[in-house]
Amino acid sequence: MRQKFFLFGTIAFLMALTVYYFFNFGLTAAICIALLLLVGLANSIQKKHAILRNFPVLGYFRYLFEMIAPEIQQYFIERSTDGKPFSRNQRSLVYQRAKNIDATTPFGTQLVLNQSSYEGIKHSMFPAKVKEDLPRVLVGGSDCTQPYSASLLNISAMSFGSLSENAIMALNKGALKGHFYHNTGEGGLTQFHLQGGDVTWQIGTGYFGCRDDRGGFDGGKFAEKANLPAVKMIEIKLSQGAKPGHGGVLPAQKNTEEIAKIRGVQPHITILSPPSHSAFSDAKGLVAFIAHLRELANGKPIGFKLCIGETSEFETLCQEMINSNCYPDFITVDGAEGGTGAAPLEFADGVGMPFEPALIFVTKTLVRFGIRDKIRVICSGKIISGYAILRAIALGADICNSARGFMFSLGCIQALRCNNNECPTGVATQNKMLMKGLVVTDKSERVYHFHKNTLHAANELLAAAGKKDFADVDISIFMRGDEFTHLANTYFPDNLTNVAK
Repeated sequence: MRQKFFLFGTIAFLMALTVYYFFNFGLTAAICIALLLLVGLANSIQKKHAILRNFPVLGYFRYLFEMIAPEIQQYFIERSTDGKPFSRNQRSLVYQRAKNIDATTPFGTQLVLNQSSYEGIKHSMFPAKVKEDLPRVLVGGSDCTQPYSASLLNISAMSFGSLSENAIMALNKGALKGHFYHNTGEGGLTQFHLQGGDVTWQIGTGYFGCRDDRGGFDGGKFAEKANLPAVKMIEIKLSQGAKPGHGGVLPAQKNTEEIAKIRGVQPHITILSPPSHSAFSDAKGLVAFIAHLRELANGKPIGFKLCIGETSEFETLCQEMINSNCYPDFITVDGAEGGTGAAPLEFADGVGMPFEPALIFVTKTLVRFGIRDKIRVICSGKIISGYAILRAIALGADICNSARGFMFSLGCIQALRCNNNECPTGVATQNKMLMKGLVVTDKSERVYHFHKNTLHAANELLAAAGKKDFADVDISIFMRGDEFTHLANTYFPDNLTNVAK
């Protein structure tokens, strides 16, 4: 191809010169061709890129198409039901509810129903009255002196750094209007989170916001922020679904001077949070840390978040809670399919237990140890619809969190640019020019409407099933497309048989 490029390029150059010589035009074309030949020459002698070396100049098209491949896939190839991680129909549902416009669909379902992948609600012949009030759940055990009444749906953990300051402010202002909480993510509690909305402050392995000079936990700094009126709950992050056992990742291009100052780290370098906590290293230490934080926070709800891996470790933790007579006020269960701004592919694709079996395992284990009534179970994992909320409750959750659902409500288009600072909608970037596209006052309203309309849809589904309260929801109201069996028959893998008894 190199020979053909230079052969035809030289011929075209000579023809352009000939036209210019006889007809006095075509000089610009000749100059452009000459420049392309020079670029091609540079391509053919460089040694780093085989495509450019073999296909001078033309090889750049390969990089162009690779760069816009997600957009080509999304706009021209994928069908309405098969986009990943979220289909076009799912994204459209969030957009419509966030804009507070008609969210109905025409003509009927696009799903194939007579197969095992279809799951549906067994509606009642005598539906209940649709509840007008949006559901709330009280969080706080016997050791909690400042219990918190949480919404059934809330904003899951997303850090400032992963998300832009405008996105964080819009989320918190939406949470303020809708009376639901906003989880800070492990990046720390910042001024952008303090826009009036309720906050769950997440403490990760990097202890950002409560970090001493050596990177360890600083109780004094923690107590100062934990006792702010906006902070309603504190969540210890053990692991997250998208990269369990790895620790958080903030790419260098998103680690600005401002973010580095907030986190207490060097700017413009990739920040890798440690895989594990330095404040504790086993179940006994975790339980003691929970008690310590509860004391420093003057009795506010304390919990932890994890993606289930080795199930025996969670069983050991439950036994340690009983031995110490100390229990978290809540446990957040994240599935392996959870979202992230940046994660190694091996961790995203190959580590951790999926959402459904993990949630069932946690709730069944708590029941088996006789402590389920002491702890609220919060779940996160692709919760973007009223149906997903009911399904999570049926599998054992008390409260649902959503991250990517609320990102869609901000305008996220699933461009898959979260990790390179080039998010075109200004949601997951620190680029000031891109960030300006996200108008806080407008997007906060969309956050509010998405929350409200999604919970209203959950209320409608609850009534369709003939139930008057979410406490009445269990797995018996669901069926599969190929047989009328309970979903419970699907979600008990062999390694969890001990909790199915």
